[in-house]
Amino acid sequence: MDRLSNTVRPYAWGSTTAIPELLGTEATGEPQAEVWMGAHPGAPSRVVRPAQDGTPREVALSDVIADDPEAELGAAAVAKFGPRLPFLLKLLAAGSPLSLQVHPDLAQARAGFEDEEGRGVPIDAPERNYKDANHKPELICALTPFEGLCGFRPAAEAAATLEALEVDSLKPYVDLLRARPEEAALREVLTAVLSGDPAATAATVEEAAAAAERLGGAYETYASIARHYPGDPGVIAAMLLNSVTLRPGEAMFLGAGVPHAYLSGLGVEIMANSDNVLRCGLTPKHVDVPELLRIVRFASADPGVLRPEPDADGEQVYATPIDEFRLSRYLLADDGTPRDLTAPAAPQILLCTSGAPRAGELALKPGDSVFVPAGEKVELSGSGTVFRATVVV
Repeated sequence: MDRLSNTVRPYAWGSTTAIPELLGTEATGEPQAEVWMGAHPGAPSRVVRPAQDGTPREVALSDVIADDPEAELGAAAVAKFGPRLPFLLKLLAAGSPLSLQVHPDLAQARAGFEDEEGRGVPIDAPERNYKDANHKPELICALTPFEGLCGFRPAAEAAATLEALEVDSLKPYVDLLRARPEEAALREVLTAVLSGDPAATAATVEEAAAAAERLGGAYETYASIARHYPGDPGVIAAMLLNSVTLRPGEAMFLGAGVPHAYLSGLGVEIMANSDNVLRCGLTPKHVDVPELLRIVRFASADPGVLRPEPDADGEQVYATPIDEFRLSRYLLADDGTPRDLTAPAAPQILLCTSGAPRAGELALKPGDSVFVPAGEKVELSGSGTVFRATVVV
């Protein structure tokens, strides 16, 4: 079992205070958006392992796993997912909205990656859509009240939202949403919003944002988005989506093709180990409209707030339909009864978010995390909250 040393990612949308408050450190005034826990090549966690001469040295967890995948991940996990950790665990702190985006399914990711590789698109090119051949389902669990957008709302609701703004240039979208079958209407409206003349779209967004400011209430979400991204077509696209507020302990699963954005709050996020993102707006980055429209699933759906399901041992599991990750949490009381978390065939990362629990002999404080190789015995004790990330094999 290894205590992890993790990288903080200073993306511009990050909160300046949420992660320092959790970690008990001084805020620097700079955004601290994410803390990555895992073996992603972009920012692998580091562990202390003995060198050949026996002296301790800090090495990347990705290198430790590459040296002996079966010892670290377990033979069953390697056989199912390959010789790398299948998930990435994060603390995510949104101080302003993230980009509105979707992720491909596994077949789409493989085909897209092979196509761009075949055309010789550099892996770091700004117009590159597929950085790898994997899908990227993800789950966000709120540690504080957490605001987001997830999936299309019913077309009639979207039409009513746009109509109330009383913006003339939005009336054609209102008519489409009411006249056409739902999936066709959502596709046509999103296509028009993202493909329109940039100057005309920016003027529409400016007028819609001013109306949202006047209306207030539920429209404050869109006014706030527009303040961060003035003139961005993603402001109008956001009005087609469900608004979601997660209370602490609640979660939201984001599958392939579902448009979504995180707006504000602190949470624990887990995802399949992939960088594949297609953006719809609320970003200065590349937006590939034709490819995006091919990936988006144009169907309204309830965003489906997840609440943990407790078992007899006190583990509270966030059920999802994929195997690359499994997230659960323990709300520990110092009752003198340790909980055995040993997983014979799967790797684990444990993350403390409150209290002073222990993982074996390691004392944890909020923000501390540990990597547990497959089969290594580990017991939780003490009091506090610990999230457990593993895989289904």
